Amino acid sequence: MSRTSATDEQTYWQLWIEKRDPDAGDILIRKYTPLVQYHVQRIGAGIPKNVSRDDLKSLGMMGLFDALNKFEPSRDLKFDTYASFRVRGAIIDGLRKEDWLPRSTREKSKKLEADIEKLEQKLMRHATPEEVADFTGNTVDEVYRTVQEHFFSNVLSIDEQLQDQDEAEGKSFVIRDDSTKTPEQELVKVELLGDLVEQVGQLNEKEQLVLSLFYTEELTLTEIGEMLQLSTSRISQIHSKALFKLRKSLTSEMINS
Repeated sequence: MSRTSATDEQTYWQLWIEKRDPDAGDILIRKYTPLVQYHVQRIGAGIPKNVSRDDLKSLGMMGLFDALNKFEPSRDLKFDTYASFRVRGAIIDGLRKEDWLPRSTREKSKKLEADIEKLEQKLMRHATPEEVADFTGNTVDEVYRTVQEHFFSNVLSIDEQLQDQDEAEGKSFVIRDDSTKTPEQELVKVELLGDLVEQVGQLNEKEQLVLSLFYTEELTLTEIGEMLQLSTSRISQIHSKALFKLRKSLTSEMINS
């Protein structure tokens, strides 16, 4: 299907839009299924391992079907761009509704953050993940995972707030109008981003590269691993370690942005 020409795809779209031809619809779904897998990998990088990736894929496929049914080719928007919003929104909406990131996860994150603050007050400096693990009785991997889950829980919370703002259209993923921000909000955001940039600059070269590839270039952890010739688990560890170092700036920036 990856070899389908642009002309062939246009024909399939015409058959689907005009006649809802099931064969054309199936071909289009199969063509864009990799888009679902892409979002499953990206979102899956920040949630508990007990959450089934097959369930995430099912949610993503529902978003893809929804995108196929609602897409209007006459609009000046590429289908893969439109579908990305629908797929990602469907996965995140499903995670919230099914409570796959329960209150206990949030409470665990808050407790860890409180413990980190106590430890850092005692040490009078930033604590390392190893020191935090020793202080809390957790493993280093558990510390990384909890910080990463806390980061993702903020994503879900923000998405829920945005959904409330756009309830009339029933979307779970919307683009905010930044023009509504007050001068005070803009100033705070600039300061927070400045702090974040400064902290990113203090990360080692590999951590900066992984964050750039994941958040700016939007590669998956697997793709980054292939590029850097490292295992996916090693890239995940680097990613988690970087988030640990940036946890306060990331959380503040996300809540206030």
